[in-house]
Formats: sequence, structure tokens, C-alpha cells
Amino acid sequence: MATNRREFVKAAMGAAAMAPMIASEAAGQEQQTQRDWSEQNPVRYPDADIVVLDKRFAKYKIGNAAIQRLYTGALWAEGPAWNGMGRYLLFSDIPSNRQMRWLDEDGHVSTFRSPSYNANGNTFDYEGRQVTCEHLTRRVVRYEHDGGVTVLTDRFQGKRCNAPNDIVVHPDGAIWFTDPGYGSMGNYEGDKAEFELKEATYRIDGKAGAVEKVDDELIKPNGICFSPDYKLAYIADSGRPESEKGAKAIQVFEVVNGRKLRNTGRAISMELPGKGAGIADGIRADVDGNLWVGSGWVGAGYDGVQIFTAGGERIGMILLPEICANICFGGRKRNRLFMAASRSVYAVYVGTQGAHIT
Repeated sequence: MATNRREFVKAAMGAAAMAPMIASEAAGQEQQTQRDWSEQNPVRYPDADIVVLDKRFAKYKIGNAAIQRLYTGALWAEGPAWNGMGRYLLFSDIPSNRQMRWLDEDGHVSTFRSPSYNANGNTFDYEGRQVTCEHLTRRVVRYEHDGGVTVLTDRFQGKRCNAPNDIVVHPDGAIWFTDPGYGSMGNYEGDKAEFELKEATYRIDGKAGAVEKVDDELIKPNGICFSPDYKLAYIADSGRPESEKGAKAIQVFEVVNGRKLRNTGRAISMELPGKGAGIADGIRADVDGNLWVGSGWVGAGYDGVQIFTAGGERIGMILLPEICANICFGGRKRNRLFMAASRSVYAVYVGTQGAHIT
């Protein structure tokens, strides 16, 4: 049985037809599918909203897998993180001041934590503990196995964090987080307050707990992830002016000795010819080094997930009817992409696996 896009095309038309098929998908990206998300009228395979722009993406599009809406009703869904032991997806609804949980076994969604202190980004460390960025308290916390809460940091050099945003863990036990301060810019996702620090990215040492600033070059450091080998770090800059938004949306850094960042001078552009440049938000890498980027603020035919090679070439898109803020890989085989997008959470099985634990 054919199980992915390449096999479907070969069976139906032969390998020689791949190029025109890809061209057709790329040309038709603005004609986003008008679909019934209740699934009373299910989508026809292969899903046209999983767009192959380059033949290198063809193996990642599974021909008999469709995008599903798992939940809707959030005000602004963010911070999806997969808990492998509990087999659940955790995500934040920032303005609603709560965190939600979707159960893999039956699709049940319930309130996981309320109040959440306007929590944004989440992850799980190598001991399975939840680590979270909180806007309201302007801190990074860890939830212990006994139910206790450990404040990992709420300040740097005596000054309060702005509003920690996105977060990842490193195998050495360190926690890296971005602090663009969006949660302190108004009263919708936190409390409006003055910044005490320049927007920056930080590393919390896993043993000593010391906080180090690893970069403050970016205007609004947002989504962050490592390459599969942890030699590179990718950070989305969602504060670029219009003139630079496309060219410098995602900065590429070398990770030096696991502790410092060195700007490589490379960047990944979110500019899509004919559509414009959207904002890059949450980022995750797959085992092949490709980057999957939550994106939006352009409209139909763009908003959703953009997929790039490690070299920054856009090879595919997952089009959603809402702006996608953040993503993660999960499921038993880490081959299911979960997407927190505005008021909803979506998922789709893909022909690769997430490079990291969440």
C-alpha cells in the first residue's frame, strides 16, 4: 500500500510526473482548501493544504494523512509540548490564563492548570518535568514530580525579566529561553509594565542554576530550537522592521562549547514570492535537520507552517485557516506535528520525526 506522497505519484503517473505536480501545488497555494473541520465532510487524499514546493519535501508528505483540528476555543493558543510518558499534549491559552491538556488515548481536552500566570512557552526536561515561561510573574519555572514549583529565574543581574517567551532544553541539563517581553507590553497576555532589560536570550545552567545572557542582538527573540546535533541554534526575530522582516527572520547561531552563541551571519528568510513576509514564531527541527516554523500574519496561502532545509531553502508548507504561533513533534514515534494556531490546535502525521524530546 502506498504510504506517502512520492509513492502515490509514482503509482499514478510515474516518477517523471513529479516536477509538474510540484509546480502545480506551488502555483495553487493561494487556493487554500475550504474544508469542514468538523470532519463531517472529510478531506480527499492527498491533503492539498500540505504543499510540496520542492521534491525534497515530497517524502515528508504522507499521501493518506490529513491535517486534523483537535481543539478550538482558545483565545491565543501557544507553547505546545509533548509528554511522552503521559501521552498528552500540553498547550497554553495565554489570555485565558490557563494551560490545557489533550489526551492521546481518546482526544479528551481539559484544563490542566489554572491560573497559569499567563504561561506561554512550555517544554519537558530530560527527567520529564514541565518547564514553563510565565508572562504575568516574568519568570521561568519548573514543576516537580511531587507537585512543587521551582523558580528557575525571574531576573538577570538583579533586574526583572521582561516576560519569558519560548524555551528549550539541552542534554547537559541547561535550559535556554527567549525574553522578548510581549507579555509585559499590554494587559491582554500579562500585566503592562516597563522593561528592565534589553530583549535577549538566556541560558540557565542545569547544575549551578546560574543565568547567562547568550545573545542580545535580536530585536524580539522569539522561537528557539537547536539543530539535531546541538551545534547550531535557530532563533526567530519577530521584531524586525518591514524592510528587514523577510531577510532576517530567523538567525542562525553556532553553539560554542554548549554555553555561548556566535552569530554565523546566516539567516533564513520568511519572504514568499508573491505573498510577502510573515512572522516566524515557534521553531522545531526534525531528525534530518529541516526546520518547521510556525508562521503567519499574511493570510490564506501562507499562514500555518513553513518548512525549510538546514540551508534555509523553503521546501514545503502546511496551510492552516489560522495564524500558527508554535509547534512541536509528538506522538509515540515523534512523527506527529502539533500546531498551536490562534484559537485552535491542529495535528498531522509527517514522514519524519522530531529531533528532540519535545
